[in-house]
Amino acid sequence: MAQKDFLFEHTRDLPYFRGLLRAVESHFYQDISFPEPILDLGCGDGHFAQITFENKINVGLDPWTRPIHEARTRGVYNLLSEAYGSDMPFPTGYFSSALSNSVLEHIPNLDEVLIETARVLKPGAIFVFCVPNEKFLPTLGSARFLDRIGLKSLAAAYRRFFNTISRHHTCDSIEQWRERLDRTGFAVEKAWNYFSPASFRVLEVGHFLGLPSLLIHFFTRKWHISNQRWNFSLLLSLLDKYYKEPIAHDDGVYTFYIARRK
Repeated sequence: MAQKDFLFEHTRDLPYFRGLLRAVESHFYQDISFPEPILDLGCGDGHFAQITFENKINVGLDPWTRPIHEARTRGVYNLLSEAYGSDMPFPTGYFSSALSNSVLEHIPNLDEVLIETARVLKPGAIFVFCVPNEKFLPTLGSARFLDRIGLKSLAAAYRRFFNTISRHHTCDSIEQWRERLDRTGFAVEKAWNYFSPASFRVLEVGHFLGLPSLLIHFFTRKWHISNQRWNFSLLLSLLDKYYKEPIAHDDGVYTFYIARRK
């Protein structure tokens, strides 16, 4: 079966900078086996799972009502649970695998959620997730420019602003994540950084160039006037080289983890 055009599939439904990042992440999942039953921790509106996976996922869990209702319309999950990750309504050892795509960085009580995730997973179950790492804030191009011209306090304020709009509570290194996962019941099997500084500049600038899309979304609930391919031909050609970067990049500002329940 031919692989989906993840770049187009995500970009047609999202602001381009988010579409690029999600497309890269969708590609990573294609060679990973998820034994059933599968848990999608922080499933949101189900868009990522709908694009990324060919088959339905057993359970999607999210604490927010509106995204859960939207996920229900997509038909991606066999069951949807509106609950917090720190208090899941499932028996111990129920799931054989779990994923959490770009979710854990937004959670303030992270250890509680990881301990609960370990509880509902069988021993040896795979847990796959991705998060921004410690390079996220230092790599911001506008802040680096302000640092170079001596406006360090303004650079620091910009980093705080960007982290706030990104809703990040955690941007940690692989070493910090290894320690966190070890104490909450997991062992890291594999981890790699991705999304190079060049790709990250595209994402950073996109937050500001995407303001017209925000206006369109406010009035229409859609991010683009048309989601037909012709409307994205130039954009896709510009983004293609970033989408096709090598899987691992030492200076990447995000990290992809494959862990196991101990």
